[in-house]
Amino acid sequence: MEACRSFDSWVAAADRALRALWAPAHPSRPIPGGPDAVKSELTADERRQAASLMRVNHAGEIAAQALYHGQALVARNDATREMLLKAAREETDHLAWCATRLSELTSRPSVLDPLWYAGSFAIGALAGLLGDRVSLGFVVETERQVEGHLNGHLGALPADDHRSRAIVEQMRADEIVHGAHAKAAGGIDLPSPVRALMSATARVMTTTAHWI
Repeated sequence: MEACRSFDSWVAAADRALRALWAPAHPSRPIPGGPDAVKSELTADERRQAASLMRVNHAGEIAAQALYHGQALVARNDATREMLLKAAREETDHLAWCATRLSELTSRPSVLDPLWYAGSFAIGALAGLLGDRVSLGFVVETERQVEGHLNGHLGALPADDHRSRAIVEQMRADEIVHGAHAKAAGGIDLPSPVRALMSATARVMTTTAHWI
């Protein structure tokens, strides 16, 4: 029976990976900003800048899906697993919003999305294997770093790009909630070397996804 459950878990994890990477994401909430926000007039340079930043955000959401999926696969507590999968489902909204905005900007996601997913899934599973409290602490720190990253994007997006700004602001609000829930559920503070390594790893992804 245990082996059957394990097999089913891996099949479900593979299905989630395929959906995150190659199936169009279907949001449960309307895209922030409403129809009027997309009418902003941007110069060619502003569109390129906005597209680069939203491509980074899309790659970040691919990574977020993978992290949660990897952590959920090895979670020891059913409540922890369900919380992680619920957060992943909410992150699907972000993925869909970023994909829509990239299309509106006549741009594309990062071609390295499968790499971001695979690497992040492995990191999430490793964090989960260290125990649920460590895994939840990983969520807390990840969301803290993502909040800072999104704050930076709000400062870098063109002032008239109201659609992208509305998306990023809502994403930031959701990430704060996810981090707070993980902390309340028992997430521990990670050692500073681990936090620094997480930041360096994220920097590699964001820098690369900006261009590729």
